Amino acid sequence: MAKNSAQRFREIVRTLAFYGFGYILDSKIKNDKSAPANLRKAFEELGPTFVKIGQILSTRPDILPHDYIEELSKLQDNVAPEPFKNIEDIFFEEFNKSIYEVFESFNTLPLASASMAQVHEATLKDGKEVIVKIQRPEIATKMALDISILYKISKLAKSSFADALINPEEALEELRLATEQELDFENEAKNIDLFNTLHKSISFVDAPYVVHKLTTKRIITMEKIDGIKVNNIKLLKENGYDLHDIGKKLALSYCKQVFEDGFFHGDPHPGNILITKGKIHFIDFGIMGSLSDSLKASLSEMMFAVASRDINRLVSVLMSIGIKKGYVDRNKLFEDIDYLLANYLSTSLSNIKISVLLEDVLHTAKRNNIRFSKDFTMLIRSLIIIEGVVAKLSPDIQILDVVISYVKSNNKFSLFKEFDLTETLVRLLSFSKDYTRLPTKIIELSDSIMQGRAKIQLEHRDLNKNINELNRMINRLVLGLVISSMIIGSSLILNTNIGPKYADISIIGIMGFGIAAFIGFWLLISIIRSGKT
Repeated sequence: MAKNSAQRFREIVRTLAFYGFGYILDSKIKNDKSAPANLRKAFEELGPTFVKIGQILSTRPDILPHDYIEELSKLQDNVAPEPFKNIEDIFFEEFNKSIYEVFESFNTLPLASASMAQVHEATLKDGKEVIVKIQRPEIATKMALDISILYKISKLAKSSFADALINPEEALEELRLATEQELDFENEAKNIDLFNTLHKSISFVDAPYVVHKLTTKRIITMEKIDGIKVNNIKLLKENGYDLHDIGKKLALSYCKQVFEDGFFHGDPHPGNILITKGKIHFIDFGIMGSLSDSLKASLSEMMFAVASRDINRLVSVLMSIGIKKGYVDRNKLFEDIDYLLANYLSTSLSNIKISVLLEDVLHTAKRNNIRFSKDFTMLIRSLIIIEGVVAKLSPDIQILDVVISYVKSNNKFSLFKEFDLTETLVRLLSFSKDYTRLPTKIIELSDSIMQGRAKIQLEHRDLNKNINELNRMINRLVLGLVISSMIIGSSLILNTNIGPKYADISIIGIMGFGIAAFIGFWLLISIIRSGKT
Protein backbone atom coordinates (compact mmCIF):
# COMPACT_ATOMS: atom_id res chain seq x y z
CA MET A 1 0.00 0.00 0.00
CA ALA A 2 2.89 2.34 0.89
CA LYS A 3 4.48 1.59 -2.48
CA ASN A 4 1.20 2.29 -4.30
CA SER A 5 0.82 5.52 -2.32
CA ALA A 6 4.33 6.69 -3.25
CA GLN A 7 3.80 5.80 -6.91
CA ARG A 8 0.44 7.57 -6.99
CA PHE A 9 1.94 10.61 -5.24
CA ARG A 10 4.64 10.86 -7.93
CA GLU A 11 2.05 10.39 -10.68
CA ILE A 12 -0.18 13.18 -9.31
CA VAL A 13 2.71 15.60 -8.80
CA ARG A 14 4.15 14.80 -12.23
CA THR A 15 0.78 15.33 -13.97
CA LEU A 16 0.04 18.57 -12.12
CA ALA A 17 3.56 19.79 -12.86
CA PHE A 18 3.11 19.03 -16.56
CA TYR A 19 -0.02 21.18 -16.69
CA GLY A 20 1.48 23.86 -14.42
CA PHE A 21 1.76 22.95 -10.74
CA GLY A 22 1.74 26.66 -9.91
CA TYR A 23 -1.83 26.98 -11.14
CA ILE A 24 -2.96 25.26 -7.96
CA LEU A 25 -0.34 26.43 -5.49
CA ASP A 26 0.52 30.00 -6.45
CA SER A 27 -2.28 32.55 -6.22
CA LYS A 28 -0.33 34.94 -8.47
CA ILE A 29 -0.74 32.55 -11.41
CA LYS A 30 -4.50 32.10 -11.01
CA ASN A 31 -5.16 34.94 -13.42
CA ASP A 32 -3.62 32.94 -16.28
CA LYS A 33 -6.46 32.38 -18.75
CA SER A 34 -5.33 28.83 -19.54
CA ALA A 35 -5.14 27.74 -15.88
CA PRO A 36 -8.76 26.51 -15.47
CA ALA A 37 -8.62 24.46 -18.69
CA ASN A 38 -5.26 23.00 -17.67
CA LEU A 39 -6.65 22.01 -14.27
CA ARG A 40 -9.55 20.22 -15.98
CA LYS A 41 -7.17 18.39 -18.33
CA ALA A 42 -4.99 17.36 -15.40
CA PHE A 43 -8.01 15.95 -13.54
CA GLU A 44 -9.13 14.05 -16.65
CA GLU A 45 -5.67 12.55 -17.04
CA LEU A 46 -5.45 11.58 -13.36
CA GLY A 47 -8.46 9.32 -13.77
CA PRO A 48 -11.94 8.61 -12.36
CA THR A 49 -11.34 9.70 -8.77
CA PHE A 50 -10.06 13.12 -9.81
CA VAL A 51 -12.95 13.48 -12.26
CA LYS A 52 -15.35 13.02 -9.35
CA ILE A 53 -13.30 15.37 -7.15
CA GLY A 54 -13.45 17.98 -9.93
CA GLN A 55 -17.22 17.55 -10.25
CA ILE A 56 -17.69 18.06 -6.51
CA LEU A 57 -15.42 21.12 -6.57
CA SER A 58 -17.52 22.53 -9.43
CA THR A 59 -20.41 22.82 -6.95
CA ARG A 60 -18.37 25.03 -4.60
CA PRO A 61 -18.13 28.64 -5.87
CA ASP A 62 -16.83 29.63 -2.41
CA ILE A 63 -13.68 27.53 -2.91
CA LEU A 64 -12.85 28.18 -6.57
CA PRO A 65 -13.29 31.25 -8.82
CA HIS A 66 -16.04 31.30 -11.45
CA ASP A 67 -13.79 30.42 -14.42
CA TYR A 68 -12.54 27.29 -12.61
CA ILE A 69 -16.12 26.33 -11.69
CA GLU A 70 -17.23 26.72 -15.30
CA GLU A 71 -14.32 24.63 -16.62
CA LEU A 72 -14.63 21.83 -14.04
CA SER A 73 -18.36 21.61 -14.84
CA LYS A 74 -17.31 20.24 -18.24
CA LEU A 75 -15.79 17.13 -16.67
CA GLN A 76 -17.61 14.11 -18.07
CA ASP A 77 -18.03 10.66 -16.56
CA ASN A 78 -17.21 8.88 -19.82
CA VAL A 79 -15.07 6.20 -18.21
CA ALA A 80 -14.21 2.82 -19.74
CA PRO A 81 -16.64 0.17 -18.42
CA GLU A 82 -15.57 -2.30 -15.77
CA PRO A 83 -15.25 -5.94 -16.91
CA PHE A 84 -18.56 -7.68 -16.21
CA LYS A 85 -16.81 -10.38 -14.17
CA ASN A 86 -15.86 -7.70 -11.60
CA ILE A 87 -19.48 -6.50 -11.48
CA GLU A 88 -20.68 -10.06 -10.85
CA ASP A 89 -18.14 -10.49 -8.05
CA ILE A 90 -19.23 -7.30 -6.27
CA PHE A 91 -22.90 -8.31 -6.52
CA PHE A 92 -22.13 -11.74 -5.06
CA GLU A 93 -20.09 -10.17 -2.22
CA GLU A 94 -23.07 -7.97 -1.28
CA PHE A 95 -25.94 -10.49 -1.54
CA ASN A 96 -24.25 -13.91 -1.54
CA LYS A 97 -26.26 -14.65 -4.68
CA SER A 98 -25.45 -14.46 -8.35
CA ILE A 99 -27.02 -11.80 -10.56
CA TYR A 100 -29.06 -14.39 -12.46
CA GLU A 101 -30.55 -15.84 -9.26
CA VAL A 102 -32.03 -12.43 -8.45
CA PHE A 103 -32.99 -10.97 -11.85
CA GLU A 104 -35.04 -12.34 -14.70
CA SER A 105 -32.64 -10.62 -17.09
CA PHE A 106 -29.56 -8.43 -16.71
CA ASN A 107 -27.91 -6.43 -19.50
CA THR A 108 -24.17 -7.11 -19.34
CA LEU A 109 -23.45 -3.92 -21.31
CA PRO A 110 -23.68 -0.85 -19.02
CA LEU A 111 -26.24 1.84 -19.72
CA ALA A 112 -23.76 4.37 -18.33
CA SER A 113 -20.22 4.11 -17.02
CA ALA A 114 -19.18 6.78 -14.52
CA SER A 115 -16.14 7.43 -12.36
CA MET A 116 -17.53 5.79 -9.22
CA ALA A 117 -20.04 3.30 -10.55
CA GLN A 118 -21.73 1.96 -13.63
CA VAL A 119 -25.42 1.44 -14.36
CA HIS A 120 -27.00 -1.67 -15.85
CA GLU A 121 -30.57 -2.29 -17.04
CA ALA A 122 -32.30 -5.30 -15.52
CA THR A 123 -35.69 -6.95 -15.10
CA LEU A 124 -36.93 -8.29 -11.77
CA LYS A 125 -38.56 -11.69 -11.41
CA ASP A 126 -41.98 -9.97 -11.27
CA GLY A 127 -41.31 -8.31 -14.65
CA LYS A 128 -40.59 -4.76 -13.40
CA GLU A 129 -37.83 -2.95 -15.24
CA VAL A 130 -35.13 -1.47 -13.03
CA ILE A 131 -31.64 -0.04 -13.19
CA VAL A 132 -28.83 -1.33 -10.98
CA LYS A 133 -25.98 1.00 -10.03
CA ILE A 134 -22.88 -0.88 -8.88
CA GLN A 135 -19.70 0.67 -7.53
CA ARG A 136 -16.36 0.00 -9.18
CA PRO A 137 -14.03 -2.36 -7.32
CA GLU A 138 -11.99 -0.66 -4.57
CA ILE A 139 -13.16 2.79 -5.68
CA ALA A 140 -13.58 3.91 -2.04
CA THR A 141 -9.97 2.93 -1.26
CA LYS A 142 -8.66 4.67 -4.39
CA MET A 143 -10.53 7.90 -3.65
CA ALA A 144 -9.38 7.87 -0.02
CA LEU A 145 -5.77 7.42 -1.21
CA ASP A 146 -6.00 10.34 -3.68
CA ILE A 147 -7.52 12.65 -1.08
CA SER A 148 -4.84 11.71 1.46
CA ILE A 149 -2.20 12.59 -1.16
CA LEU A 150 -3.91 15.95 -1.71
CA TYR A 151 -3.65 16.52 2.06
CA LYS A 152 0.12 15.96 1.80
CA ILE A 153 0.39 18.34 -1.16
CA SER A 154 -1.59 21.03 0.70
CA LYS A 155 0.77 20.74 3.69
CA LEU A 156 3.83 20.99 1.43
CA ALA A 157 2.38 24.15 -0.10
CA LYS A 158 0.97 25.56 3.15
CA SER A 159 2.70 28.94 2.77
CA SER A 160 1.03 29.48 -0.62
CA PHE A 161 -2.40 29.36 1.05
CA ALA A 162 -1.53 31.75 3.89
CA ASP A 163 -3.77 34.53 2.55
CA ALA A 164 -6.60 32.26 1.40
CA LEU A 165 -10.00 32.74 3.07
CA ILE A 166 -10.67 29.02 2.72
CA ASN A 167 -8.33 26.70 4.62
CA PRO A 168 -7.25 24.02 2.08
CA GLU A 169 -7.36 21.33 4.76
CA GLU A 170 -10.94 22.33 5.64
CA ALA A 171 -11.87 22.20 1.95
CA LEU A 172 -10.31 18.74 1.60
CA GLU A 173 -12.17 17.56 4.69
CA GLU A 174 -15.45 18.71 3.13
CA LEU A 175 -14.38 16.98 -0.09
CA ARG A 176 -13.71 13.76 1.82
CA LEU A 177 -17.13 13.87 3.49
CA ALA A 178 -18.82 14.57 0.13
CA THR A 179 -17.16 11.57 -1.54
CA GLU A 180 -18.04 9.34 1.42
CA GLN A 181 -21.69 10.38 1.09
CA GLU A 182 -21.73 9.69 -2.63
CA LEU A 183 -20.09 6.30 -2.08
CA ASP A 184 -22.83 5.31 0.37
CA PHE A 185 -25.73 4.19 -1.83
CA GLU A 186 -27.90 3.55 1.24
CA ASN A 187 -27.67 7.28 1.88
CA GLU A 188 -28.81 7.95 -1.70
CA ALA A 189 -31.73 5.57 -1.16
CA LYS A 190 -32.78 7.55 1.95
CA ASN A 191 -32.56 10.77 -0.07
CA ILE A 192 -34.87 9.35 -2.74
CA ASP A 193 -37.39 8.14 -0.15
CA LEU A 194 -37.45 11.54 1.57
CA PHE A 195 -37.79 13.38 -1.74
CA ASN A 196 -40.73 11.16 -2.74
CA THR A 197 -42.39 11.71 0.66
CA LEU A 198 -42.05 15.51 0.39
CA HIS A 199 -43.47 15.50 -3.16
CA LYS A 200 -46.25 12.91 -2.84
CA SER A 201 -48.89 15.66 -3.13
CA ILE A 202 -47.21 17.29 -6.16
CA SER A 203 -48.62 15.75 -9.34
CA PHE A 204 -46.00 17.07 -11.78
CA VAL A 205 -42.81 16.08 -9.89
CA ASP A 206 -41.57 12.55 -9.32
CA ALA A 207 -38.51 10.42 -8.53
CA PRO A 208 -37.83 6.70 -9.01
CA TYR A 209 -38.78 4.25 -6.24
CA VAL A 210 -36.02 2.23 -4.59
CA VAL A 211 -35.95 -1.58 -4.38
CA HIS A 212 -34.60 -1.71 -0.82
CA LYS A 213 -34.07 -5.47 -0.66
CA LEU A 214 -31.55 -5.08 -3.51
CA THR A 215 -29.80 -2.00 -2.11
CA THR A 216 -26.61 -1.87 -0.03
CA LYS A 217 -23.76 0.60 0.49
CA ARG A 218 -22.22 -0.41 -2.85
CA ILE A 219 -25.32 -1.29 -4.89
CA ILE A 220 -28.61 0.52 -5.41
CA THR A 221 -31.55 -0.82 -7.41
CA MET A 222 -34.30 1.54 -8.47
CA GLU A 223 -37.12 2.07 -10.94
CA LYS A 224 -36.08 2.56 -14.55
CA ILE A 225 -37.26 5.94 -15.89
CA ASP A 226 -37.59 6.26 -19.65
CA GLY A 227 -37.78 9.95 -20.35
CA ILE A 228 -36.51 12.85 -22.43
CA LYS A 229 -33.68 14.97 -21.09
CA VAL A 230 -34.99 18.38 -20.13
CA ASN A 231 -32.54 20.13 -22.49
CA ASN A 232 -33.57 18.08 -25.54
CA ILE A 233 -35.80 20.85 -26.87
CA LYS A 234 -36.35 19.28 -30.28
CA LEU A 235 -37.58 15.96 -28.90
CA LEU A 236 -39.77 17.66 -26.29
CA LYS A 237 -41.47 19.70 -29.03
CA GLU A 238 -41.93 16.62 -31.21
CA ASN A 239 -43.72 14.92 -28.29
CA GLY A 240 -46.08 17.88 -27.86
CA TYR A 241 -44.74 19.29 -24.59
CA ASP A 242 -45.34 22.94 -23.63
CA LEU A 243 -41.82 24.20 -22.93
CA HIS A 244 -43.01 27.29 -21.04
CA ASP A 245 -45.15 25.09 -18.78
CA ILE A 246 -42.25 22.73 -18.06
CA GLY A 247 -39.93 25.66 -17.31
CA LYS A 248 -42.39 27.27 -14.89
CA LYS A 249 -43.13 23.97 -13.12
CA LEU A 250 -39.41 23.24 -12.80
CA ALA A 251 -38.78 26.67 -11.25
CA LEU A 252 -41.72 26.27 -8.84
CA SER A 253 -40.57 22.77 -7.91
CA TYR A 254 -37.13 24.06 -7.01
CA CYS A 255 -38.64 26.91 -4.98
CA LYS A 256 -40.60 24.33 -3.00
CA GLN A 257 -37.46 22.25 -2.43
CA VAL A 258 -35.54 25.27 -1.14
CA PHE A 259 -38.00 27.53 0.70
CA GLU A 260 -40.54 24.98 1.91
CA ASP A 261 -38.83 21.58 2.26
CA GLY A 262 -35.28 22.75 2.94
CA PHE A 263 -34.14 19.65 1.02
CA PHE A 264 -33.03 20.26 -2.55
CA HIS A 265 -31.31 18.44 -5.40
CA GLY A 266 -27.64 19.44 -5.29
CA ASP A 267 -26.80 18.61 -8.92
CA PRO A 268 -29.83 19.45 -11.11
CA HIS A 269 -28.00 19.43 -14.47
CA PRO A 270 -30.05 18.40 -17.54
CA GLY A 271 -28.83 14.78 -17.39
CA ASN A 272 -30.49 14.43 -13.97
CA ILE A 273 -33.90 15.81 -15.02
CA LEU A 274 -36.11 13.72 -17.32
CA ILE A 275 -39.55 14.53 -18.73
CA THR A 276 -42.00 11.66 -19.13
CA LYS A 277 -45.79 11.31 -19.04
CA GLY A 278 -46.14 15.02 -18.33
CA LYS A 279 -44.01 14.79 -15.18
CA ILE A 280 -40.60 16.16 -14.19
CA HIS A 281 -38.49 13.26 -12.92
CA PHE A 282 -35.40 13.99 -10.85
CA ILE A 283 -32.75 11.24 -10.78
CA ASP A 284 -29.31 10.74 -9.15
CA PHE A 285 -29.72 11.79 -5.51
CA GLY A 286 -26.09 11.32 -4.45
CA ILE A 287 -25.64 15.05 -3.73
CA MET A 288 -28.46 16.74 -1.81
CA GLY A 289 -28.57 20.04 0.06
CA SER A 290 -30.24 20.51 3.42
CA LEU A 291 -31.31 23.85 4.91
CA SER A 292 -32.28 24.50 8.53
CA ASP A 293 -35.50 26.37 9.35
CA SER A 294 -33.49 29.44 10.35
CA LEU A 295 -31.54 29.42 7.07
CA LYS A 296 -34.77 29.02 5.07
CA ALA A 297 -36.21 32.02 6.90
CA SER A 298 -33.02 34.01 6.22
CA LEU A 299 -33.16 33.16 2.52
CA SER A 300 -36.76 34.36 2.37
CA GLU A 301 -35.67 37.54 4.17
CA MET A 302 -32.88 37.98 1.62
CA MET A 303 -35.33 37.73 -1.27
CA PHE A 304 -37.61 40.31 0.38
CA ALA A 305 -34.61 42.61 0.88
CA VAL A 306 -33.71 42.37 -2.82
CA ALA A 307 -37.32 42.92 -3.89
CA SER A 308 -37.74 45.94 -1.59
CA ARG A 309 -34.21 47.27 -2.33
CA ASP A 310 -33.48 47.24 1.41
CA ILE A 311 -29.67 47.17 1.76
CA ASN A 312 -29.69 47.37 5.58
CA ARG A 313 -31.89 44.30 5.70
CA LEU A 314 -29.69 42.41 3.25
CA VAL A 315 -26.49 43.20 5.18
CA SER A 316 -28.15 42.06 8.42
CA VAL A 317 -29.14 38.75 6.80
CA LEU A 318 -25.61 38.19 5.46
CA MET A 319 -24.14 38.90 8.91
CA SER A 320 -26.60 36.48 10.55
CA ILE A 321 -26.08 33.51 8.20
CA GLY A 322 -22.40 34.06 7.45
CA ILE A 323 -19.44 32.49 9.23
CA LYS A 324 -16.90 35.14 10.22
CA LYS A 325 -13.33 34.31 9.21
CA GLY A 326 -11.72 37.43 10.61
CA TYR A 327 -12.63 41.02 11.44
CA VAL A 328 -15.73 42.18 9.55
CA ASP A 329 -16.03 45.92 8.95
CA ARG A 330 -19.79 46.36 8.77
CA ASN A 331 -19.48 49.81 7.18
CA LYS A 332 -17.26 48.46 4.41
CA LEU A 333 -19.61 45.51 3.89
CA PHE A 334 -22.54 47.93 3.65
CA GLU A 335 -20.66 50.08 1.08
CA ASP A 336 -19.71 47.02 -0.99
CA ILE A 337 -23.27 45.65 -1.01
CA ASP A 338 -24.63 49.13 -1.75
CA TYR A 339 -22.27 49.48 -4.72
CA LEU A 340 -23.11 45.95 -5.90
CA LEU A 341 -26.88 46.31 -5.71
CA ALA A 342 -26.80 49.78 -7.29
CA ASN A 343 -25.91 48.01 -10.55
CA TYR A 344 -28.78 45.55 -10.19
CA LEU A 345 -31.60 47.43 -8.50
CA SER A 346 -31.47 50.34 -10.89
CA THR A 347 -33.25 48.10 -13.38
CA SER A 348 -36.37 45.97 -13.37
CA LEU A 349 -36.38 42.70 -11.43
CA SER A 350 -37.23 40.93 -14.67
CA ASN A 351 -33.78 41.82 -16.01
CA ILE A 352 -31.86 40.44 -13.03
CA LYS A 353 -30.35 36.95 -13.11
CA ILE A 354 -30.59 35.45 -9.64
CA SER A 355 -27.55 33.24 -10.26
CA VAL A 356 -25.31 36.22 -11.11
CA LEU A 357 -26.72 38.29 -8.24
CA LEU A 358 -26.14 35.56 -5.63
CA GLU A 359 -22.65 34.80 -6.98
CA ASP A 360 -21.71 38.48 -6.69
CA VAL A 361 -23.13 38.64 -3.16
CA LEU A 362 -21.13 35.51 -2.27
CA HIS A 363 -17.86 36.98 -3.58
CA THR A 364 -18.53 40.34 -1.90
CA ALA A 365 -19.08 38.60 1.44
CA LYS A 366 -15.93 36.53 0.89
CA ARG A 367 -13.87 39.70 0.38
CA ASN A 368 -15.23 40.93 3.71
CA ASN A 369 -14.08 37.83 5.64
CA ILE A 370 -17.49 36.15 5.58
CA ARG A 371 -18.05 32.66 4.23
CA PHE A 372 -21.19 30.53 4.11
CA SER A 373 -22.09 26.93 4.86
CA LYS A 374 -21.50 24.36 2.12
CA ASP A 375 -25.27 23.87 1.72
CA PHE A 376 -25.75 27.58 1.01
CA THR A 377 -22.95 27.64 -1.57
CA MET A 378 -24.34 24.41 -3.07
CA LEU A 379 -27.69 26.17 -3.36
CA ILE A 380 -26.11 29.05 -5.30
CA ARG A 381 -24.46 26.58 -7.65
CA SER A 382 -27.75 24.67 -8.09
CA LEU A 383 -29.68 27.87 -8.82
CA ILE A 384 -27.13 28.75 -11.50
CA ILE A 385 -27.79 25.38 -13.19
CA ILE A 386 -31.58 25.57 -12.81
CA GLU A 387 -31.69 29.11 -14.16
CA GLY A 388 -29.76 27.97 -17.23
CA VAL A 389 -32.12 25.01 -17.80
CA VAL A 390 -35.24 27.16 -17.39
CA ALA A 391 -33.82 29.86 -19.69
CA LYS A 392 -33.31 27.24 -22.41
CA LEU A 393 -36.88 25.98 -22.03
CA SER A 394 -38.48 29.43 -21.91
CA PRO A 395 -36.34 32.60 -22.06
CA ASP A 396 -39.35 34.67 -20.89
CA ILE A 397 -39.30 33.10 -17.41
CA GLN A 398 -37.22 35.04 -14.88
CA ILE A 399 -36.22 32.90 -11.91
CA LEU A 400 -35.99 35.88 -9.53
CA ASP A 401 -39.60 36.85 -10.31
CA VAL A 402 -40.74 33.27 -9.66
CA VAL A 403 -38.72 33.03 -6.42
CA ILE A 404 -39.96 36.33 -4.99
CA SER A 405 -43.57 35.54 -5.95
CA TYR A 406 -43.27 32.09 -4.36
CA VAL A 407 -41.74 33.47 -1.15
CA LYS A 408 -44.41 36.18 -0.86
CA SER A 409 -47.21 33.68 -1.48
CA ASN A 410 -45.75 31.17 0.96
CA ASN A 411 -45.30 33.77 3.71
CA LYS A 412 -48.91 34.94 3.49
CA PHE A 413 -49.97 31.60 4.92
CA SER A 414 -47.05 31.14 7.30
CA LEU A 415 -47.14 34.56 8.97
CA PHE A 416 -48.92 33.27 12.08
CA LYS A 417 -47.91 29.62 11.73
CA GLU A 418 -45.41 29.79 14.58
CA PHE A 419 -47.16 32.50 16.57
CA ASP A 420 -46.80 31.81 20.32
CA LEU A 421 -49.23 33.86 22.45
CA THR A 422 -47.45 33.12 25.75
CA GLU A 423 -44.05 34.14 24.43
CA THR A 424 -45.53 37.30 22.91
CA LEU A 425 -47.15 38.28 26.22
CA VAL A 426 -43.86 37.71 28.09
CA ARG A 427 -41.98 39.89 25.60
CA LEU A 428 -44.69 42.57 25.83
CA LEU A 429 -44.49 42.57 29.65
CA SER A 430 -40.70 42.85 29.54
CA PHE A 431 -40.94 45.73 27.06
CA SER A 432 -43.49 47.53 29.27
CA LYS A 433 -41.18 47.32 32.29
CA ASP A 434 -38.23 48.66 30.31
CA TYR A 435 -40.37 51.41 28.77
CA THR A 436 -41.42 52.74 32.22
CA ARG A 437 -37.72 53.11 33.15
CA LEU A 438 -36.87 54.99 29.93
CA PRO A 439 -37.66 58.59 31.16
CA THR A 440 -35.52 58.04 34.29
CA LYS A 441 -32.62 56.73 32.19
CA ILE A 442 -32.83 59.75 29.85
CA ILE A 443 -32.71 62.18 32.83
CA GLU A 444 -29.70 60.30 34.31
CA LEU A 445 -27.90 60.47 30.96
CA SER A 446 -28.55 64.21 30.52
CA ASP A 447 -27.38 64.92 34.12
CA SER A 448 -24.17 62.95 33.47
CA ILE A 449 -23.49 64.94 30.30
CA MET A 450 -24.19 68.30 31.97
CA GLN A 451 -21.93 67.48 34.96
CA GLY A 452 -19.14 66.11 32.78
CA ARG A 453 -19.38 62.56 34.16
CA ALA A 454 -20.44 60.91 30.87
CA LYS A 455 -17.77 58.81 29.19
CA ILE A 456 -17.54 57.49 25.66
CA GLN A 457 -15.50 54.34 25.16
CA LEU A 458 -13.90 54.01 21.74
CA GLU A 459 -12.37 50.80 20.48
CA HIS A 460 -9.85 50.91 17.67
CA ARG A 461 -9.38 47.51 16.07
CA ASP A 462 -6.00 46.42 14.73
CA LEU A 463 -4.32 49.45 16.37
CA ASN A 464 -1.18 47.43 17.16
CA LYS A 465 -0.89 46.46 13.51
CA ASN A 466 -1.03 50.11 12.44
CA ILE A 467 1.53 51.13 15.11
CA ASN A 468 3.87 48.36 13.96
CA GLU A 469 3.55 49.59 10.37
CA LEU A 470 4.32 53.15 11.53
CA ASN A 471 7.35 51.93 13.49
CA ARG A 472 8.60 50.08 10.44
CA MET A 473 8.25 53.22 8.30
CA ILE A 474 10.10 55.37 10.86
CA ASN A 475 12.87 52.76 11.20
CA ARG A 476 13.39 52.77 7.45
CA LEU A 477 13.46 56.56 7.39
CA VAL A 478 16.06 56.63 10.19
CA LEU A 479 18.15 53.97 8.39
CA GLY A 480 17.98 56.08 5.24
CA LEU A 481 19.26 59.12 7.14
CA VAL A 482 22.04 57.04 8.75
CA ILE A 483 23.12 55.72 5.32
CA SER A 484 23.11 59.24 3.87
CA SER A 485 25.17 60.55 6.81
CA MET A 486 27.67 57.71 6.48
CA ILE A 487 28.10 58.33 2.76
CA ILE A 488 28.63 62.09 3.33
CA GLY A 489 30.99 61.46 6.29
CA SER A 490 32.99 58.84 4.37
CA SER A 491 33.30 61.19 1.40
CA LEU A 492 34.72 63.93 3.69
CA ILE A 493 37.17 61.48 5.29
CA LEU A 494 38.39 60.28 1.87
CA ASN A 495 38.67 63.89 0.69
CA THR A 496 40.83 64.88 3.69
CA ASN A 497 42.60 61.46 3.54
CA ILE A 498 42.95 61.11 7.36
CA GLY A 499 43.35 58.05 9.58
CA PRO A 500 44.99 54.70 8.85
CA LYS A 501 45.66 54.22 5.12
CA TYR A 502 46.06 51.39 2.70
CA ALA A 503 47.54 52.12 -0.75
CA ASP A 504 47.36 55.78 0.31
CA ILE A 505 43.55 55.57 0.76
CA SER A 506 41.79 56.14 4.12
CA ILE A 507 40.65 52.78 5.54
CA ILE A 508 37.95 54.51 7.69
CA GLY A 509 36.45 56.17 4.60
CA ILE A 510 36.38 52.89 2.65
CA MET A 511 34.81 51.04 5.62
CA GLY A 512 32.19 53.76 5.92
CA PHE A 513 31.20 53.32 2.27
CA GLY A 514 31.16 49.50 2.71
CA ILE A 515 28.89 49.64 5.77
CA ALA A 516 26.59 52.18 4.06
CA ALA A 517 26.39 49.94 0.96
CA PHE A 518 25.58 46.84 3.06
CA ILE A 519 22.84 48.59 5.09
CA GLY A 520 21.44 50.20 1.93
CA PHE A 521 21.31 46.87 0.10
CA TRP A 522 19.58 45.22 3.08
CA LEU A 523 17.06 48.11 3.27
CA LEU A 524 16.35 47.84 -0.47
CA ILE A 525 15.66 44.08 -0.20
CA SER A 526 13.37 44.72 2.79
CA ILE A 527 11.35 47.30 0.83
CA ILE A 528 11.06 45.07 -2.26
CA ARG A 529 9.90 42.08 -0.14
CA SER A 530 7.20 44.16 1.52
CA GLY A 531 5.85 45.08 -1.93
CA LYS A 532 5.76 48.77 -0.98
CA THR A 533 8.12 50.58 -3.32
